[in-house]
Amino acid sequence: MEEFKSGFVTIIGRTNVGKSTLLNLLVGEKVAAIANKVQTTRTAIKGIVNRQTSQIIFTDTPGIHKPKHKLNETMVETSFASLKDADIILFLIEATSKDIGKGDQKIIEKLKEANRKTILIINKIDLVKKEELLELIKKYNQEYSFEAVIPISALQTKYKETILEEIEKHLKVGPAYYDIEEYTDQTLRQLAEETIREKALTLLQDEVPHGIYIEVQKMQLRKNKQKEDIYDIEATIYCIRESHKGIIIGKNGEMLKKIGRLARIEMEKNFGLKVNLKTWVKVKENWIDNPSIVDKFKLK
Repeated sequence: MEEFKSGFVTIIGRTNVGKSTLLNLLVGEKVAAIANKVQTTRTAIKGIVNRQTSQIIFTDTPGIHKPKHKLNETMVETSFASLKDADIILFLIEATSKDIGKGDQKIIEKLKEANRKTILIINKIDLVKKEELLELIKKYNQEYSFEAVIPISALQTKYKETILEEIEKHLKVGPAYYDIEEYTDQTLRQLAEETIREKALTLLQDEVPHGIYIEVQKMQLRKNKQKEDIYDIEATIYCIRESHKGIIIGKNGEMLKKIGRLARIEMEKNFGLKVNLKTWVKVKENWIDNPSIVDKFKLK
């Protein structure tokens, strides 16, 4: 009988290369916020894959970028800090890159320091010709000794098994660290905050996206009149400017209602029960440089 294996796998890469999409594909559940905006992921989010002969615990990290304020610094620190705890690293890049850019070069330096088994995943291969892809693989192989190179399109499920099998090959014999029913270590409160933030990021214009953070003040389970379980959730969307508050609320409160409605629908799907969601918007200037708030996003 095959021995059971387990291990921790960190996904790292620049912003917007598709790390959260890849995590959700591998886990088969929505655990990471996905929006078509850079720096969507702020904290290191864990997703758990339970297989017949292994348990793989993935950590999706914030994208590597040039920090402009305290929040960005914390996000980059979190990404690099997670490398030393990994058994295996998935380094995700885009097939459309012609050369190894500064951000990816910095990641390669950190990979050399961490000295962990690393698999190079090249995303968005549908956007380039085969010759360009082979040239890119050659450049990266000259820089680092990867265990494997897997070209993919993270939106297509057919690549899921290839990646999981390659990871399992390099895992050591070990126990299941989490219950086999679990697929994330995030609390329901964190999942609620992430869901609201993702809907806000998806719906809002570029001027607002990353100046917001969500705080759930109340999360209470009760029975409604029909004796069904229902979660009462109250959350505040904080933003950094008064003008942003107006945009988030929208004309006659329409935008806030839309964010709330989409978040509620997704939470009901994820939690498997009804949700009564109330949201407010408040201005908290310069929170992105406030250590007591920003520290919430550090790797725990």
